[in-house]
Amino acid sequence: MDRFKDRGDAGRQLAAALASRLKPETVVLGIPRGGVEVAWEVALRTGCGFSALVVRKLPYPDNPEAGFGAVAEDGTVCMLPEARRDLPRGVIERILAEQKAEARRRVAVLRQGEPLPDLKGREVCLIDDGVAMGSTMLAGVLCCRNLGAAKVTAASPVASVSARQVLTRNADEVVVLLVPPFFRAVAEHYEDWRDVPDAEAAAFLKSRSPHPGRRA
Repeated sequence: MDRFKDRGDAGRQLAAALASRLKPETVVLGIPRGGVEVAWEVALRTGCGFSALVVRKLPYPDNPEAGFGAVAEDGTVCMLPEARRDLPRGVIERILAEQKAEARRRVAVLRQGEPLPDLKGREVCLIDDGVAMGSTMLAGVLCCRNLGAAKVTAASPVASVSARQVLTRNADEVVVLLVPPFFRAVAEHYEDWRDVPDAEAAAFLKSRSPHPGRRA
């Protein structure tokens, strides 16, 4: 196996790998937008609670596809050390403000403004559809810790070697199905890869049929 058919397929395979690790009271959180469907499949098959944790990449101004860090919806920031050296402070502050605003918008659209489930003392499984650099997932892990999670598992269908190392140092447990030795992009490991619109991600979060486990 070196590719997944689509995010649904990846989620089903990830659920099989997580089934023995997750308790029914675990909260499964998908990182929007691509990670939501993967997380939904996991929650559906494990009976766990399900929601979304919004995390935004901090894009370089001259190369938006690349990021120098990430910010979670609670304001938790993860930033590459060299970013403060290479980018003017004003540029960093502007990009951070823009992505915090986008995080608030996504909370309003995807969760209809509802707060995250109470994570204090609970086990959390944080899921994305792929992890390239690790900043986005790391910001999510740190956010869960800041919100009092007792254990944080970082899970993804595919991750780079370096990203997996970052997560191993910071999460309590890491579950990744594919760790290619030569990683270029998450999209290369899916036969069907496309951007996920807000409405599609929101539909998974609203879904009751089939019921994706208990609502967190």
